Amino acid sequence: MKNDIYDKLKEAIEDEQLVALATVVAGPGLGEQRLVWPDGTSFGDVGPRELETHVEDLIVRLFKSFGCERQTFDVAGDEFEIFVEIHPPRPQLIVVGAVHVAIPLVGFAKALGLRTIVVDPRTAFATAERFPHVDELDTRWPDEALQAIGVNENTFLALLSHDLKLDVPALEVVLRRPVRYIGALGSKKTHAKRVAALEERGFDAAAVARIHNPIGLDLGGRRAEEIAVAIIAEMVAVSHGRG
Repeated sequence: MKNDIYDKLKEAIEDEQLVALATVVAGPGLGEQRLVWPDGTSFGDVGPRELETHVEDLIVRLFKSFGCERQTFDVAGDEFEIFVEIHPPRPQLIVVGAVHVAIPLVGFAKALGLRTIVVDPRTAFATAERFPHVDELDTRWPDEALQAIGVNENTFLALLSHDLKLDVPALEVVLRRPVRYIGALGSKKTHAKRVAALEERGFDAAAVARIHNPIGLDLGGRRAEEIAVAIIAEMVAVSHGRG
């Protein structure tokens, strides 16, 4: 069973899946393990059903922060000490809009260990000369690109184009997925147009509320590099559960 557990864990990590591994580190069933995915799929077991329910509740909470935790549960007079470790996909930043702000933003993201992708069908902007440091340049239309790239629970999306023709198709993809962060550059007027377009496509207020607009923390800067700092700072805050 242990080999099976680790084979499935390895497969999940290679497939960029968010998965939790729970291990009994003290008490009855020492060494028993269970894998749990966000959709409720699981493999293995750590003990009685009551214990597994407690562990599942702990995992649901840890999925939000990607944290790890050791906790003791008392079940039917027995003490079980459980260690849960979350294995998230590799973080990635997808920037829609190969504008000037995107250039330093990609640099900051790479310094933090994110895989970086710039998406823009406007080939005059999305060039290797402007983005020699990006991991991937994609000149497909945003919805097509995002479907092909694949987004997940550790994806950060920055919409920088100021163009609804690019923003809305991208949002139609990511608002249906559990991505970690969505930010959109633009004025209140521009964002109101985005919201109206999304509502016409059936998205409700809860979905729209996932979009950070204006994008980035209010640091007061106006230069491209300063805006990029504000965006990456907000991404870091979100990744650590800060408002």
